[in-house]
Amino acid sequence: MDDAKKRNIKIGFDLLGNCQLLNIYKTGFLCSRQIPADKILKCYDWAIEQREKGNCVISGFHSRIEKDVFHYLSKGDQPIILVLARGLMRNYPPEIKRLLDKNQLLIISPFNHNVKRTSRKTAEVRNNLIIELANEIVVGFAKTGGNLESQLNNYCNTELITYL
Repeated sequence: MDDAKKRNIKIGFDLLGNCQLLNIYKTGFLCSRQIPADKILKCYDWAIEQREKGNCVISGFHSRIEKDVFHYLSKGDQPIILVLARGLMRNYPPEIKRLLDKNQLLIISPFNHNVKRTSRKTAEVRNNLIIELANEIVVGFAKTGGNLESQLNNYCNTELITYL
């Protein structure tokens, strides 16, 4: 939590899993829902590289490509932080349960359990939290004129952002 406090983040969200992951170096991964085909393999290769290096990745893992990145990461032993754009769920798929059991995963929700659906606004809050918690950001693709591009353009520390 020290890293989060240094960044002036309000600590008032729900956590499930290994909270110590907040104290290690984290690479944020963000990607627009629509992504050109030539960027997809770059994202997969990047995910495999992070898995092999044992790097902690923080993401919402919500878009199709982010879900694929999660799939590649979940095959390794490195830490993963999943930030939800809704409240914590009661039941999780076996892949998530396995990672929680291995103390390899932290799930964060900046919303109470009554928020059941992801919306544009909750996704924006989630992405802002990822940007704030991550030590660096990797962007698989940000659609021109899209919400993600707008969020990234508003981020003042652009030297910490890498585009694949």
